[in-house]
Amino acid sequence: MRRKIPKNIWIPVFLFLFFLIFDTILYDYLVNNPEYYQLDAYTCETEEFRAMNFGDGTISFGKDFAKQHNVEFSEAITLLMLNSRFKISKKDREDFTYFSYQNLLNNVTKNKKNEFLKLQNSYGKILDDLVYFPIPESTNSEMPFVNYSDTWGYERTYGGDRTHEGTDIMAEVQTRGIYPVISISDGVVEKIGWLEQGGWRIGIRTASGAYLYYAHLFNYAKDFQPGATVKAGDLLGFMGDSGYSKVEGTVGNFEVHLHLGIYLQTDHYEELSVNPYWILRYLEENKLKYSY
Repeated sequence: MRRKIPKNIWIPVFLFLFFLIFDTILYDYLVNNPEYYQLDAYTCETEEFRAMNFGDGTISFGKDFAKQHNVEFSEAITLLMLNSRFKISKKDREDFTYFSYQNLLNNVTKNKKNEFLKLQNSYGKILDDLVYFPIPESTNSEMPFVNYSDTWGYERTYGGDRTHEGTDIMAEVQTRGIYPVISISDGVVEKIGWLEQGGWRIGIRTASGAYLYYAHLFNYAKDFQPGATVKAGDLLGFMGDSGYSKVEGTVGNFEVHLHLGIYLQTDHYEELSVNPYWILRYLEENKLKYSY
């Protein structure tokens, strides 16, 4: 005698097939449309955004692309970063054509326009005003230059466990007061003077809104006051090793270097650090020369 298959057995089978098909479609959609599922009002506060993983050549590529096609640089770089999941490869740049730019822009502004504009504004604040590498080259060809590596997010322990919020540009000649430090942008002096961790520091607010933090100076080029305007390329002071002490003027607790920090004000943070490393790699294309 043949057993009858219960009618309700088809319900779980149907549900299984339904969710299998749905998951397949959703996966394909997310893979092919990364701008939809990555983007929200607080994307600029994520680790992926803050890492600024442009790689070599991307910022220059974005500026050339914007000039060639008469579009906004911040718009182009935002689409490029968003479409590459915030970590750009050479292939990502090669695949980024004007056609793909238009397609991405149409899709993202149709579905998440406000979120996209907010992210674009964040990239613009960070990148739009930057001009020069903070350490000029010496006119003396025998003078060793500086070196730096990507240490953003590394562990720091002075004053309690914390993470490194900038890039340390190290002096090859370990003598304080030799290497000049210049402003990498136009801006307004917002903070100046002694900080326990940063030593002699100067903080400059750019026109677009980024806060640029230059720390561990040996001295200042002049008597800067809050509210003073500076131009890109202006001498701020000289590289030193001040800081890591409550005692004003303390030096010698670490090697001579410049700590450069870049900060962004967001909905939840007064000062949120982003990684300056790849930005500095780009700025190396535009170094001034000083006599030292």
